[in-house]
Amino acid sequence: MMRVVHISTCGGPEVLQVDQRPIPPVGNSQILIQVAAAGVNRPDIFQRKGHYPAPAGAPADIPGLEVAGLVVEVGKEVTAFQKGDRVMALLSGGGYSTHAVAEESCCLRIPPVLTMEEAASLPENLYTVWHNVFERGELHAGEKFLVHGGAGGIGYTAVQLAKLFGAEVFTTVSTADKASFVQALGVDHVARYTEVDFSELWKGEQIDVILDSIGGAYFDKNMRVLAEEGRLVYINATDGGKVGLNIFELMQKRITLTGSTLRSRSIAFKSHLTKALQEQVMPYLAAGRFQIQVDRVFPLEQASEAHAYMEASQHIGKIILKP
Repeated sequence: MMRVVHISTCGGPEVLQVDQRPIPPVGNSQILIQVAAAGVNRPDIFQRKGHYPAPAGAPADIPGLEVAGLVVEVGKEVTAFQKGDRVMALLSGGGYSTHAVAEESCCLRIPPVLTMEEAASLPENLYTVWHNVFERGELHAGEKFLVHGGAGGIGYTAVQLAKLFGAEVFTTVSTADKASFVQALGVDHVARYTEVDFSELWKGEQIDVILDSIGGAYFDKNMRVLAEEGRLVYINATDGGKVGLNIFELMQKRITLTGSTLRSRSIAFKSHLTKALQEQVMPYLAAGRFQIQVDRVFPLEQASEAHAYMEASQHIGKIILKP
């Protein structure tokens, strides 16, 4: 048996309850991980509220998209890992648990320089940022890049990878503490959206790529600061998904408007991202050139408190659950 946190019904943080479940069987291409730490992400909150159901094959009521831990069992076809290996894994669900089953091709070996808590904070951020910024957004060295919410998990990951790959980086944050944090990461330009309109501040900057999870009123502002041939990439729309598009502006600037979700994508697609991260990003982590910010670690049994803390939006970096 394993200990899990499950969604008892759709609602607030209090609906997260601790339970006992059988440890799931391991498929031929899968590994069983004894979870040492699990990341908390915004999609977990959306799932808890009933707005983001788990894809087919994933646990329907156990959230959690990323874990780190020790391999305790391997499937017959697994060749990259063996019992006792330290791994971090991207999941489609089920991470809020003492044990999790992951596809071999969606796992990365944890560099010795990282703790389990640090490693658990990475997969969802790395996979999301790599695909949306560098594949969909086609960010190149020397270009200008803007990510909204630079002090969150996705934000500070995007900030650092963009800097490592030679971009000039802009970001928006809410507080002075968050501004100081992103400046320490090497951000070139930061705007506190509680005090200034970024589209007025940077209206002459001609930004090449924008990664946005806000949507709503930010759509027009993003369009104003984008350069010709600019790329606007959406990974969420917390301020609303219905916006007004001036098609003539899109045509005149030749803007690419795109976006994606990760959770429901195929294993083959996620395997492709795993290989890209292994080659392009993991060397930076192993060399200590990527700063990992774990804001707070909660016991697994306090998952409801962790969700309430995330929804208060005062955290800097990632929130972690620890069995």
